[in-house]
Amino acid sequence: MDKLRIAGGQPLQGEITVSGAKNAALPILCASLLTADSLQLNNVPDLNDIATTLKLLRQLGVQATRQGPTSLALSAGNVSSLEAPYELVKTMRASILVLGPLLARFGEARVSLPGGCAIGQRPVDQHIKGLAAMGAEIRIEHGFVVARAKRLKGANILTDMVTVTGTENLLMAATLAEGRTVLENAAREPEVVDLANLLNAMGARIQGQGTDRITIDGVDRLHGATHTVIADRIEAGTFLCAVGATGGDLLLRNAAPDTMGAILDKLREAGLDLETGPDWIRARMNRRPRATSFRTREYPGFPTDMQAQLMALNTVAEGTAVITENIFENRFMHVQELVRMGAQIDIDGHTAVVTGIPRLSGTTVMATDLRASASLVIAGLAAEGQTNIERIYHLDRGYEHMEDKLRQVGAHIERLTGAAA
Repeated sequence: MDKLRIAGGQPLQGEITVSGAKNAALPILCASLLTADSLQLNNVPDLNDIATTLKLLRQLGVQATRQGPTSLALSAGNVSSLEAPYELVKTMRASILVLGPLLARFGEARVSLPGGCAIGQRPVDQHIKGLAAMGAEIRIEHGFVVARAKRLKGANILTDMVTVTGTENLLMAATLAEGRTVLENAAREPEVVDLANLLNAMGARIQGQGTDRITIDGVDRLHGATHTVIADRIEAGTFLCAVGATGGDLLLRNAAPDTMGAILDKLREAGLDLETGPDWIRARMNRRPRATSFRTREYPGFPTDMQAQLMALNTVAEGTAVITENIFENRFMHVQELVRMGAQIDIDGHTAVVTGIPRLSGTTVMATDLRASASLVIAGLAAEGQTNIERIYHLDRGYEHMEDKLRQVGAHIERLTGAAA
């Protein structure tokens, strides 16, 4: 099993190109099921979650062809199966996103209940509630969501909570429904907006994306389109936390700073000198960071997917930070690994109190989920001595060639595989 070895203490200097957003690409790939025509997608990152989604789509009968390192052509003109099996869905909760498109276009779907990172419950009841409101007959049997509808009908849907994948699933389903659908309490994330923009390019009639009220007027069919996936704001934020913890001067290209308001605000508060342009961010750090307290919230608040990384930065900051996790109940699993490196962190329910120390100490740690993996990389880069990070398959789910990018800007980091690991 692969692991990372990091010799800490090196400031980061140079340029990194930010990859396409995983959390935008996954629903966009599933949107290919809504049309028999071809989709041309650009800026698709090379990640394990992308590979898993493509494997699932191919099993359904979608033709998916790589046309370059980050370009894909997809055609769902010959879908041969309407079932997403447990073997593929269990490793990635985003697989539930095939439910809405299959039901909308083919009138039925059989999708295994999802798995993924063990950071919280993340139930699919809001997906089911919304599809039922649109006229679907849904039952849970033998671990599968089984849904049928001759044709979905437009409906007013108010979800009990803000759910990103729920909004995306219902958004896709509503594009082919009869009549108007209104999604209230909708997720406002940039990744939802990116999906809506693709669907509109395919002939959908969607308004209000980026607000908590999205209106969709259903159409009879969608057509092909060409689309470029937005930049990954979480990857960009992770690299900014890394330069904040190590010092240096880092330029991020192909970034989307207009989607990162809360992240950039907190990093400025931590002491980073940030400049931004339309598609770039420059970060300079020549001092010890300042402790920065925050609460995770739905967009446009501070994202839960950045909580672990900013916590890692806070472990070496001057002062004490209070971090409250409001989205997922199990998202402090990285704390015990940071403590192994000398971090001073106290947990009380959904709150972590981090008292910064001048320097972490390298040791062997274990990744527990995707963003926890990134926090341990940041900690390792800032630590004295050598850090070994095990179980980095979590990291490969959401970060494209992370060690290569960091090595290009001066980090002493290597991947150990096979016997070497």
